[in-house]
Amino acid sequence: MSFAPQRRRALVALATAVTATTVTAGVMLLTNPGQDASADGRKPKGPPTTTEITRTDLVQSKTVDGQLDYAQRRAVKSPVQGTITKAAQPGKTVALGQRLYERDARPVVLLYGATPMFRAMKAGTRGPDVLQLERNLRDLGFGSGLYVDVRYDEATKAAVKAWQKSLDVTANGEIGQGDVVFQRGPVRVVTADAALADAIGPDKAVLTVASTKPVVRASLDQADGALAAAGTKVEITLPGGGTRHGKVSGVVAPEESDAAGGGAADSGDASQNIDVEITLDDETKLREKDRQGTLSVKFVSESRKDVLTVPVEAVVALREGGYGLELVQGTKTRMVAVETGLTADGRIEVSGPGLAEGMKVGAAEQ
Repeated sequence: MSFAPQRRRALVALATAVTATTVTAGVMLLTNPGQDASADGRKPKGPPTTTEITRTDLVQSKTVDGQLDYAQRRAVKSPVQGTITKAAQPGKTVALGQRLYERDARPVVLLYGATPMFRAMKAGTRGPDVLQLERNLRDLGFGSGLYVDVRYDEATKAAVKAWQKSLDVTANGEIGQGDVVFQRGPVRVVTADAALADAIGPDKAVLTVASTKPVVRASLDQADGALAAAGTKVEITLPGGGTRHGKVSGVVAPEESDAAGGGAADSGDASQNIDVEITLDDETKLREKDRQGTLSVKFVSESRKDVLTVPVEAVVALREGGYGLELVQGTKTRMVAVETGLTADGRIEVSGPGLAEGMKVGAAEQ
């Protein structure tokens, strides 16, 4: 017994409107199980075309463009007025004790710590900023005889003088408010926002930095907001070849996305997009050519492993409700009820008693 292509086409339209459909048990058969389509003595009619049940993995996904970037972008400003006498170097990684830029022929040095530089420090100053300064002096090798605590005492002053001499600046034993920048660790200079001879101050970014941790940024439509959830699995194809896997770590704030300089690919009206940051499972062995150009970013919303599948057009909507497959055995056909699951790439997951890989089923003509 052969079924009209119109009813298959109706199911195809339904499947394309619903990305993942699970049909509950209790589907009634249009014909009795096992009954030949030729049981009434008429000449059997096979389906117009046939296809096979296959066993495979189904992955429901969306692929967009993206770019390699670095996490935690933030602007660095000078708390004091001055002039840039040596600009920051974009692309450079700056570590503990190294210079970020120079103001008024004086180096501005990176130190590690969570407390920002909010004041000048000298003998008699107390607080958490003093504690992290002393930790840095110790780690830089200037902590001989220094007891690390919250007090800026004579031992601290002596250590600062020794450090200042190594920088070839006036060794007065005091830390000016604009002399150091505290960050949580090494940073990568993303942009030099102030050029040589520019006047700087608290109202203007001198440079933009990020962590040294590579991430991928991509832009999703508002309709795909569910894919922006933290933990969504992602597969990235690199410009230089090869793939990396990762997970969505969060949504990027609009101002941070703008600062990325178009890091995520444009996709229509930016106000309708959701910019996400993706953390790579393996950050090693990224080549320089992988850092250039556009990445292909595949967001995996749902997947099924090792399931039976057929083309969507092979599934028939039964009059009594539910769905079925027209099994083809030689010149005979019979209808069997099935449960359907995930739909992806034109195929749909099917299950039911007696179904097996390699069975032939009817399919609507293309």
